[in-house]
Amino acid sequence: MTGNLPRVPPRILIVEDHEMCQRGLTLLIQGGIVGAEVTSVSSGFLALEHLRLHATDLVISDLTMPGMNGLELIRRIRLQWPAVRTLVVSMHTEENYAVRAFKAGAHGYVTKQSPSDDLLLAIRKVLAGGMYITGSVAETLVNSISVGGQPGHTSHLTDRELEVLRRLVAGERMTDIAKALHLSIKTISTHKSRMQEKLQLPSTSALLQYGLSLGLHPKHGWTQQELEMGSR
Repeated sequence: MTGNLPRVPPRILIVEDHEMCQRGLTLLIQGGIVGAEVTSVSSGFLALEHLRLHATDLVISDLTMPGMNGLELIRRIRLQWPAVRTLVVSMHTEENYAVRAFKAGAHGYVTKQSPSDDLLLAIRKVLAGGMYITGSVAETLVNSISVGGQPGHTSHLTDRELEVLRRLVAGERMTDIAKALHLSIKTISTHKSRMQEKLQLPSTSALLQYGLSLGLHPKHGWTQQELEMGSR
């Protein structure tokens, strides 16, 4: 079953910085959608370069990648190539990411934990011009509508601030975050301070604990000393 696709074969670009995920997605698509032309790249910058040179029907992107994140990539695709469809395949189920992905211009959102049949269904539906969202993500979207305006909610954070928070919670040092995002350490420090102010949190330790409570890519085995030291 190939579904109602806009062309045969569809041209699909995978944007994923983990090689095993690239291979898994490629094999799944080639096995489930007959004749699909699948290309994979490891960053948002390489994805933009590919789109400038090659006609593409669908971009399947992760959200968390070094350099340009998936949200910024989707936003640029919407502006420069509005006919290209975009589908997010992410480890994140939090409403913060789902809401932001659709606002950026995504046409579908699937978690990496979803069954392979769900992913293939999402690809077919998005390629055919529709939208796709899983039940679990739909529930978080509904929840976000009711709590999004409350003080201290992450809807008040910018995409960049949320990315910095995720990396802090993952145990990355300020210098490493600055390098990965192509920003200065001073800028990262400013983002951290603004997050504490927006979320009404008194310290870096409180910020990390808040991020952990959201399940933002937690580092295994945070110690109390590490939390108190913050980003070290």
